[in-house]
Amino acid sequence: MKAKETAVVLIEFQNDFCKEGGKLHDGLKGELARQNTIPNAMKLAEEARKKGAMVIHSPFVFNEKYFEDHQMQGIVKAVADGDAFREGSWGAEIIEELKPQEGDEVVGGKCTLCGFNKTNLDELLKQGNIKNVVIGGFLTNFCVESTARTAYDRGYGVTVIKDATAANSEKEQNHSEQKIFPLLGQTLSVDQFISQLEE
Repeated sequence: MKAKETAVVLIEFQNDFCKEGGKLHDGLKGELARQNTIPNAMKLAEEARKKGAMVIHSPFVFNEKYFEDHQMQGIVKAVADGDAFREGSWGAEIIEELKPQEGDEVVGGKCTLCGFNKTNLDELLKQGNIKNVVIGGFLTNFCVESTARTAYDRGYGVTVIKDATAANSEKEQNHSEQKIFPLLGQTLSVDQFISQLEE
């Protein structure tokens, strides 16, 4: 995998998921600890940058106007009902450990599961001549999986970094890792990915 053709997409490393006091943190904190997700994601971003890969941040920001015209149900309704990921709030901010660095890109408009839906992600990938999409973030079996499926459908090579993701339970994590992602591309650890990334 050539670094210049590769983008690391970091999905929803935001305070509401990742930090004590975050509105959705309690449901995720056990798996964050078990997976060592945040330190692994920091290593992923740092090493990818060093080798010349693109790093893209994909935060979720709840959009009232979008849902005036689209049904709001299920997991996104739970986010809305919990008042999470509100624009301008502490909870919606990207965590300090993964603040965008010079040269990084930040996706705008993500308010549904898929990182491509209603966003400029595909545009950024095309501008960068990207062939490989490498994903870390949350939730493994929702936004990560949805973004991976779309990247696959759009012809990108798909890699999910298993120890830079987290779900609400080990069972859910394992199902996506073992049953879904191998059919979309590959599932690697941070160290495996970095060792395969060519400058």
